[in-house]
Amino acid sequence: MHALVIDKIGHTAFHHTEDLSPGPGEVLLDVAFVGLCGSDLNTFQGLNPLVRLPRIPGHEIGGRIAACGPDVGPEYTVGQGAIVIPYTTCGTCTACRKGRANACQHNKTLGVQQDGALRPQIVLKTDRLILNDTLSLRDMALVEPLSVGFHAAARANVSATDTVLVLGGGMIGVGAILGAQARGARVIVSEPSAQKARTLRDLGVEAVLSPVAGDLAKDLAALTNGEGPDVIIEAVGSPDTFRAAVDLAPFAGRIVYVGYAKTEVSYDTKLFNLKELDIFGSRNAVREDFEAVIAFLQASPAIADELITRVLPWRDAEQAFDHWRNNRDAVFKIMIEMDPDT
Repeated sequence: MHALVIDKIGHTAFHHTEDLSPGPGEVLLDVAFVGLCGSDLNTFQGLNPLVRLPRIPGHEIGGRIAACGPDVGPEYTVGQGAIVIPYTTCGTCTACRKGRANACQHNKTLGVQQDGALRPQIVLKTDRLILNDTLSLRDMALVEPLSVGFHAAARANVSATDTVLVLGGGMIGVGAILGAQARGARVIVSEPSAQKARTLRDLGVEAVLSPVAGDLAKDLAALTNGEGPDVIIEAVGSPDTFRAAVDLAPFAGRIVYVGYAKTEVSYDTKLFNLKELDIFGSRNAVREDFEAVIAFLQASPAIADELITRVLPWRDAEQAFDHWRNNRDAVFKIMIEMDPDT
């Protein structure tokens, strides 16, 4: 079979790869849809320090079981729909022992530290699957990126009494928005793209503030009676937004960093102490986040149509990253619909 490979910075191509077969405790999955993640785009642009090229990208996956290996439980049957948890867990590091396997020290995410799903089939351990026959195969590929944002909202223990500011209205930011809304919170977003702002308002965001066209601190103060938001979720990953989270946070505020800056960040650290901030890192997602997103999408299926900007057929997959790079302000999610016969 053929896979789409990022073989050098700024270039993808179809490469022949060996056919796969499942081993003990594994299934062979027919990949139906793959969503492209910001980490994939960063890999394409040479900005992802976790990736070595060449690499098959893709970890946002919806598919069906094609075959089961030995020692697979009877609940896994050919033809079942499945959502993929694309992270590995060692079970022995400090994070795993504390029940936070999403932060496994030795994690190897599909498409990042190991080859991903932009190929017709992939082999996975059964504990990496969530069986599902209610969501469409397309919508299954939305679950993982939204789960990352849901996890960020959970890290801050967002509640219905909170006002939440999300810095960044891309897909991870959208996951944080929807995760905060699912917990009953009031949500404000900082996002410079006017095109994205329209969609964010359609998702129920109370206000979308421009960090370039206005004065973010003053606009935020006007919306919060001068008090500021209870929670700030950083979903951009730049030094400016990392610092802005601390500057904008109120006294006794909570900050969650789900983006990560590509360069070092300098702070006026006295604000950590004077404000007595609670600062959380957020990485990947846990199964409970996946299940929360599945329930959310099942209850609100129209949201998927708002978020999927473009679906490219497998034969045109080589165009995907250039299209995204040239249309950053308009793109939430690009998906590849797998069809190995075309």
